[in-house]
Amino acid sequence: MRRVTECIHDMGVIEEIYEDLDADISLEDYREAVNERVEKMAGLADEETAAMLVAHELDESGGTVDGIADIDAGMDEVQFVGKVISVDEIRTFDRDDGETDEGHVLNAELADETGQTRVVFWDAQARDAQESLTAGDILRIKGRPTEGYSGVEVNVTAVEPAPDVEIDVRVNDTYQIEELGLGRSNVNVAGRILDTESVRTFDRDDGSEGRVANFTIGDPTGRVRVTCWDGMADTVESLTAGQSVEIVDGYTRERDGDLEVHVGDRGAIEPLEEPIEYDPAATPIEAVELDETVDLMGVVRSADPKRTFDRDDGSQGQVRNLRIQDDTGSIRVALWGDHADRDIGPGDTVVVTDVQIQDGWQDDLEASANWRSSVVPLGDDAMAAELADDTAETTDDGEGVVLSSFEDTVDEHTESDAGEDAEFTGVVVQPGDPVIVDDGERTVTVETAADVGLGDEVTVQGQWIDSDRIDAADVTQT
Repeated sequence: MRRVTECIHDMGVIEEIYEDLDADISLEDYREAVNERVEKMAGLADEETAAMLVAHELDESGGTVDGIADIDAGMDEVQFVGKVISVDEIRTFDRDDGETDEGHVLNAELADETGQTRVVFWDAQARDAQESLTAGDILRIKGRPTEGYSGVEVNVTAVEPAPDVEIDVRVNDTYQIEELGLGRSNVNVAGRILDTESVRTFDRDDGSEGRVANFTIGDPTGRVRVTCWDGMADTVESLTAGQSVEIVDGYTRERDGDLEVHVGDRGAIEPLEEPIEYDPAATPIEAVELDETVDLMGVVRSADPKRTFDRDDGSQGQVRNLRIQDDTGSIRVALWGDHADRDIGPGDTVVVTDVQIQDGWQDDLEASANWRSSVVPLGDDAMAAELADDTAETTDDGEGVVLSSFEDTVDEHTESDAGEDAEFTGVVVQPGDPVIVDDGERTVTVETAADVGLGDEVTVQGQWIDSDRIDAADVTQT
């Protein structure tokens, strides 16, 4: 950068800025402050910029914010201090008039303890920034906020070093999930894929078609939902639960009060050879309460067939019910939308995250897994083995098994039920073909032509086909 060592000679500019200054300071004192700022800035800006910075600090309407999180695109001007997190390569462009020299632009990411924002340097400032800016520098920025590609960004009008300011923000190559904050760009974060969703299309205001897909990742510090747009959305179709990946050059946004990582065409999703562990903090089933949003982990005791239904808008939805148990109890879990297609059956160990606890049949609580939830089969995971051990433990007084592992339950029913007479009383949780009945402990499929309605309490008599199905001779409402 050009170093300015001489005093300011063009006092016309200084006087002009001073005339518009709303501050109690003499012209002579103002000139002295500007000269000191020129020397302190060490070439980061010219004398006019230095005069504007001093005026900005003296003017009570200068637009200074308490933190980056307070910057809004509707502000006319803003001043803040931030730490450089990353610096992009400088880019050139042709101006609209086609006659003047090509333009230059350079983006950098600045952060403080409250958030992160992109700052944009133009032309001479961009060329100077390319030569001198590095990650970890602390800068005082003055500029005009605007809504950019990935959120609010600030077009820089003046900049100077702020070495006397301390900002407790770590410059990371890759974040852990608990370190993520809102409004951050150039985010790299690694995790284990917990759940994936199908690609969806939507119409933009300009008439073009957009594409979006989601998946969820977890690491030892937490989990986060990832939203992929357009070209990146297609990559989600190749991802599988249990795979470890790194999201490169994403950015964070808020949706319904939750932080998400978004990935556009500038970003990437890269597979990792080293697996990343995820340790869910599940709520014991016996401890859940109505209207809570919780994570649950358990062994699948029963799994109903998927059923479809028509929504009010004419579209078709789908749902599938599971009953899972841990060493404290069991609960029905309704899997909605894409979750209903998950290959999960009796004996599998699963984690279901962000499920809503609602009123269910027979005044029992049930959990609802919607678009915000993840449904994660654990397979041979160490957590699955630990849970299986927990569900086979005995009570402290030695009176018997608290909850047996589901594999034993399936074997017991298969051996004792198949071909035997059946009598089963419960509530119809799915009418039609087939009819599905649940008694709060067990769910069975009933082969019958009887006309029953959703919520009817019925007694089924017939013969067990296997552990989960009855060939009904009679279905009576009770």
